[in-house]
Order: sequence, then structure tokens, then C-alpha cells
Amino acid sequence: MKRILTGLKPSGELTLGSYVGAIKQIIEMQDKYDSFLFVPDLHAITVPQDSKMLKERIIKNVALYLACGVDYNKNTIYIQSENLYHTNLSWILECNTYFGEASRMTQYKDKASKNENISVGLFTYPILMAADILIYDANYVPVGIDQKQHVELARDIARRFNNKYGDVFVVPEPIIPKSGEKIMDLQNPTKKMSKSDETYKGVILLLDDEKTIRKKIMSAVTDSENKIYYDKENKPGISNLIVIYATLSNLSIEDVENKFKNNNYGEFKKSVADLVVETLMTIQEKYYKILNSDIINKILDEGKYKTEKIARKKYNEVLKCVGLGRN
Repeated sequence: MKRILTGLKPSGELTLGSYVGAIKQIIEMQDKYDSFLFVPDLHAITVPQDSKMLKERIIKNVALYLACGVDYNKNTIYIQSENLYHTNLSWILECNTYFGEASRMTQYKDKASKNENISVGLFTYPILMAADILIYDANYVPVGIDQKQHVELARDIARRFNNKYGDVFVVPEPIIPKSGEKIMDLQNPTKKMSKSDETYKGVILLLDDEKTIRKKIMSAVTDSENKIYYDKENKPGISNLIVIYATLSNLSIEDVENKFKNNNYGEFKKSVADLVVETLMTIQEKYYKILNSDIINKILDEGKYKTEKIARKKYNEVLKCVGLGRN
């Protein structure tokens, strides 16, 4: 079975957008591949983090993955920082990566163009990402189109290393999700719903309570036409609500349009809120049961043991190729 590797950075609270855009895809693919799912906590600290919140979020996010339907029997789940071979391999890969390649990475370029203070970690983290992938011989890495260049960098590094030392690494391939609708911010429906949002006013968090969910949806920005149909350009707000309802109900956008064609915006918003509440309350019920059990530590211990064994073997192979150490 081909291996797939996915990482979800704990840099913010998981949102409805996280569920639709990432977690549901993991659930769909866990039956098709040997699935590795990790928490890339080292990537989170490329920008300042509250250490207490970060530690809590790592465990919370794992609990939420499980509550959403990620099956720990079908996924190897682990924390990046608990496996030292990731960072050790990253240094060797940095020494086989050109400065020009790293400086073309989007996040670095964006922040550098704004004259922001940038850590060296932000500059080099795409190479750590390559190590995350290559150390497990992952065949596929699901990424959004904006992250594709990071997989391309991993591919370039793997090919360069293989050309120099032999067939050491599997050259990974990106999996770009089918062109599906993104969940947008409820207050600014022209931008994606983000877990890094500072206020969360337009963001539905997976752990929001029912009152908060309803308030956010009922106050979602729409337009004055009061007709329910999909038009992303001219009606981004109502179109976003249609996408939310369609995604959670497994209906097509056309089906949703037909279902609510005789409703006004208030009635439609209430129906969307009802469906979101039903979905998230079910997830939250499972989440709190998982969080109050000992299953997370058991899963992470098993993941750590399994991945350390695989990573150690690959790392030692790399050391031998490069000429490091005594063996």
C-alpha cells in the first residue's frame, strides 16, 4: 500500500474550514493509503507562540481529529518534535539545498517583501518539511495549491541526493484536492476562514458553543437582494453559506438552491445554523470523551515508537551515504 503523509500545524484553533478542507480529506483517504498523520509543532514556532497554549493545542487537535472521524487504527499519529530524527535529517538536507531555492519559498518572500523581522527558522522550515516527508519514504503528500511548491522542493532535494548517493529517498508526489469550494470568513467572505484569525468574529471554531455558532451565522455578511442562489462574485456571503450547508449535508449546490429558493435570508441562516450546530455538537461530545480518557497518550506513544523505528533506519542510511559518524 502506498504511503501518504499529512501534517496539520497547531498554530491556531481548528475551524469549520479546517474540518471541511483538511480533516474530511484525511478521513476519505485513510482507507486508500498507509496514512501517516502528524502534528508539526516545530513548524508552529517559526512565528511567536504562547508556549502553554501551544502545548494544550497539540493535544486538543489530536482529540479533535479523532472526534471528527480520523481512525487511529488506520493512521499512524505522532508529534513531530518527539522524533529527533526529523531535525537531524533537516540539517543534512539544508546542506544539500541551495540558498536560491529556499529564498523562493512563498512565505519567506511575502514577509521579506514587507520588511518584517523574519526568523531563520521561517526561512529554513520548508527544508524541515522536506525531512518530514522524505524520512518516511512518503509516496504522496496532500497539499493546497499554495503549498505545492514545498513538495516540489522536497522532490528536488530528493532527486539531487539520489543522484549523488544512490536511491536513498522516495520522490514524493503532491496530491492537490479536487477543486472544491473553500469555507470563507463569515464577516469577510472574500477571504478564507482562517485558524490564525486574530478575532475569530467571522470564524466558526470546532469548539464554539451553540450560542456562539448561531450568533456568528445569523450575523454573517450577505447582501440586500434576499434571494438564495450561488453567485460567488456578486453574492459571496450567501454563496459561502450555501457551500457550508451543501458540504455538511452532502447535497450539491444546486440542491441547496432548490431547497431554499422560497426562503428569505433569515430563514436560510437559521437552517445553516441548525445544521452546523448539529454537526459540531456531535463532534464536541466525542471530543470531550476522548480528552478525558487515556487514549491520546496511548495513540501518541504507539506513533512515536513506530515512527522512531522507521526514521532511525532512514537516518542511519543517510549518515552512511554522507560519511558522518563511525558506522
